[in-house]
Amino acid sequence: MRLVVLTGAGISAESGLGTFRDEGGLWSQYDLEEVATPEGFARNPRLVHDFYNARRENCASAAPNAAHHALARLEAALPGQVMVVTQNVDDLHTRAGSERVIQMHGALMRALCAECGHVWPAPAVMAPEDPCPACARPATRPDIVWFGEMPYHMDEILQELTRATHFVAIGTSGQVYPAAGFAQEARRAGAECLELNLDPSDVSPVFHHRQFGPATRIVPAWVDTLLG
Repeated sequence: MRLVVLTGAGISAESGLGTFRDEGGLWSQYDLEEVATPEGFARNPRLVHDFYNARRENCASAAPNAAHHALARLEAALPGQVMVVTQNVDDLHTRAGSERVIQMHGALMRALCAECGHVWPAPAVMAPEDPCPACARPATRPDIVWFGEMPYHMDEILQELTRATHFVAIGTSGQVYPAAGFAQEARRAGAECLELNLDPSDVSPVFHHRQFGPATRIVPAWVDTLLG
């Protein structure tokens, strides 16, 4: 078995981290053009830093839930056979014990120098005037993939999808590409595809199988079934 698991905001919602596109989600509370684009950062870097400082604080106070722990248990039971690709920028998968995790949209807990590309652990509070530890320029930004930027590790992800025997999407909206196209890629390569979600996603018809309910209930149950 080669299993690729795609996770979205829905897997972390029960840990207290907000989803984005649901009613009341983060994008209904903030103008994404101002806080999640390179142009917004250029216009008002302090606003963007304040937004991500608050998200970082929220993330630090959250804990992995039963769904995160179930995926870590699955990886431990099937060494070398499970890859988690997450759209989330939180660190709950790694804190739960998952080791093979690709964060395609970056990481809240990392800082990035926009000038030299150096990456380092983010402090709790970041500001526009913070110097880069490597080049000393005040070009510090969150290591987050914003709208209009290329997601990380796409070559590795696509390679995993073409090799997968099974593909599972958990807590994703199916609205954000390229991740919304992963199920189609995996299915085209012959993988059996399963959606685990609170509600059907925009790409739900692509999947061979679907199960709906809270992630903390349906993900552990699926892992139990898979491991027998």
